[in-house]
Amino acid sequence: MVYIELFRNIPLLLQIFFWYFAVLRALPAPKNSFNFADGVFINNRGIYFPSAIYEDGFSLVIWALFIAIVAVIFMARWAHKRQEATGQQFHTVYVAIAILVGLPLLALTVTGFPLSWEIPALKGFNFKGGTVIIPEFIALWLSLSVYTASFIAEIVRAGIQAVSHGQTEASHALGLTAGPTLRLVILPQALRVIIPPLSSQFLNLTKNSSLATAIAYPEMVSVFTGTVLNQTGQAVEIISMTMGVYLSISLGISAFMNWYNARMALVER
Repeated sequence: MVYIELFRNIPLLLQIFFWYFAVLRALPAPKNSFNFADGVFINNRGIYFPSAIYEDGFSLVIWALFIAIVAVIFMARWAHKRQEATGQQFHTVYVAIAILVGLPLLALTVTGFPLSWEIPALKGFNFKGGTVIIPEFIALWLSLSVYTASFIAEIVRAGIQAVSHGQTEASHALGLTAGPTLRLVILPQALRVIIPPLSSQFLNLTKNSSLATAIAYPEMVSVFTGTVLNQTGQAVEIISMTMGVYLSISLGISAFMNWYNARMALVER
């Protein structure tokens, strides 16, 4: 409750400023970076970490991962049908993890591990090589995640509490433990309450990302109303295009969530 009340009542823009100016910009310079295992470096210019170099034969690993994902999907459907027919549960989580990890690992072994790493190194006043996540992106990611999660947590709590406690008692009377009760009885009913307000939060998350302009992160609004507008000088057209892109994204999210809400809705006989 402290987390929810704290972060949802502080304006998002202030949270972005806090993470960017008070936390990330206060980190040491590149020469005094925080060093983790001589491969990950954190400083006021971002987080530097090794980048993967894919060599010949790595495409086989990608195909192995794709096959593993398809196999897990079919296994989950088979386990669901088996449970409906016989009442016996199949531990899909452990088998799915084994397939998703084991099959790509086997492909890596067969192909001779066609993967190497480029380690960032300090050269001059900054790091070269590897991959960097700039502080503007980190500040935006942290603030949007923490702020939106506080609203989503309250939505989920309300959805779970909307399910009658008698449902829990009935499932325990049938011999279900706390885990299967939550997964098979409570959450399927709670989702019908959770999904409609959750759709609004996803739409708000998309639109709130435009606040990245305040810390000069090159997101869509900054690119359209900054770079493109300065190049063309067509203010009305550029702003209209930006609004149209946001409208298209929002309508797409809304359509998907409405479809998912209809799928999860209680069907009367």
